[in-house]
Amino acid sequence: MMKVVPEEISKIIQEVDSLVLMTHLHPDGDALGSLLGLADIVEGMGKKVFRYLEEPVTHLYDFLPGCSLAQTDLAALQNFVAAANGNVAAVSLDCGDCDRLGREKMELLNLHPFLVIDHHRGHQEFGDFRWLDSSRSSTGEMVYELAMELGVEISYAAAFNIYVAISTDTGSFRYENTSPRTLRIAADLVACGVHPEEVAGHVYDNFTLQRLRLMEQVLATLELFESDQVAFITVTNKMFEECGAEAGDTEGFINYPRALLSVKVAVFLKETQNGGVSVSLRAKGGCDVAEVAAAFGGGGHRNAAGFRFSGKDVKQVQKIILDALCKVLK
Repeated sequence: MMKVVPEEISKIIQEVDSLVLMTHLHPDGDALGSLLGLADIVEGMGKKVFRYLEEPVTHLYDFLPGCSLAQTDLAALQNFVAAANGNVAAVSLDCGDCDRLGREKMELLNLHPFLVIDHHRGHQEFGDFRWLDSSRSSTGEMVYELAMELGVEISYAAAFNIYVAISTDTGSFRYENTSPRTLRIAADLVACGVHPEEVAGHVYDNFTLQRLRLMEQVLATLELFESDQVAFITVTNKMFEECGAEAGDTEGFINYPRALLSVKVAVFLKETQNGGVSVSLRAKGGCDVAEVAAAFGGGGHRNAAGFRFSGKDVKQVQKIILDALCKVLK
């Protein structure tokens, strides 16, 4: 099979004794599964690993093997790096923009060598060495390829995490990013002992009462435009307060308006704590939402993208996005 992993990436990982692994803010299944899966893989090679997250793992993903080992303490990270005495590398996973590394991004980017593994098409290049492949379904798929390149036997824990990464980013293998290679890798992970029905149960049958009440309020905001081709839903800070829900509880909500037969693009507007608005786009068919996101400084994939606005309220953002989508759809 053709060599897919850049030589610098595998060589550095093989040579260093310690690794700092990180991902983007508000990590999804691919981000967490990739980070935890790679951590298990390199620990199997006898290396020391620091799993860095800006915030603790959300309850939606607290079933992932090894998630309790993730740390949010910057001082602990600094001590880990100091103890490595220069024999350390950083790896950013599934992060398309260094700004999404969070409030400690400058501290993290000062780690060298800094490796980047990502599959987002609109990637904003950063780091010392990059492996970018937008043809991949997920960063989890790339982590699997890296394990093969390193000649490491994948443990059950690593297989479970990588399977979650791939299955969540492909919508359980429903999206167009699901390739023959994706399915072969998934089959290999199942052969490692992963049970698809167990993963599906954790990922989809995981509602708290607070999350269900939040979904009720969010779906009640549904608005349709352009002959029902564009659907908007919204979540406000007030809704989170009333329901006692967390930001992570909105994961997957956008799939409901997207599922409407007439809808070509679903848009999820989320108020942020700092007064901004986060925008998530999901499409089906011919609309390339990554291009729309790029026009506003965001990025993503053809059928899944996002970006943020500051200094505007939800209604203002809705009008801006609708105008942009109308041009694309026409």
